[in-house]
Amino acid sequence: MVGALNTGLRRLPVWPLYAVGLGWMGWLFWLGLSNQLGPEPVKVLEHSYGKAALQWLILGLAITPLRNWTGLNLLKFRRAVGLVAFYMLLGHLLIWAVLDVQSLERVWADIVKRPYITVGMAGFVVLLPLALTSNDKAVRWLGARWRVLHKLVYPAMGLGALHYIWLVKGWQVEPLLYAAVVAGLLLLRLPLLSKQGRRLRAVLA
Repeated sequence: MVGALNTGLRRLPVWPLYAVGLGWMGWLFWLGLSNQLGPEPVKVLEHSYGKAALQWLILGLAITPLRNWTGLNLLKFRRAVGLVAFYMLLGHLLIWAVLDVQSLERVWADIVKRPYITVGMAGFVVLLPLALTSNDKAVRWLGARWRVLHKLVYPAMGLGALHYIWLVKGWQVEPLLYAAVVAGLLLLRLPLLSKQGRRLRAVLA
């Protein structure tokens, strides 16, 4: 059954993922321009883009464990998922810097003085080289180093989850759930658990 599903997935194009992700971003931005996001549209945009970026990053992080444990192969879509996540993160950053803070001096001051912004910016900086090398030319040029470089997504995910926890006031459940999911997906990538997943997949096949 999983084999037939993988065959069908290989026939699907990747571009709808970009259309869905970027289309949603544009639609939400239009709602903000037309005053349909409530009294604080900039905050809504900023937080919505940031949360969506974390969700898409989690989706990308889940692809390898999903293949190891179930045999479902979504690797074809991982690059698109990661790039859409980065575009959303970039939108989150630009909304904050350009529309919310509106001052380069204040942006720098916030990065230095506010730990949750420091952590969030660190996560963005870590993801930047991954986005810049998410193309076939970079893969060929970097060779084996490409896989090593793209393991930076792991600390970036941790920084993103920590940024979300620090961003909210008090100990709210939602950011902790996101952090737990990130931690769980990272643990599933440990060699021992990955091996157990492949054994289970072989038994169920």
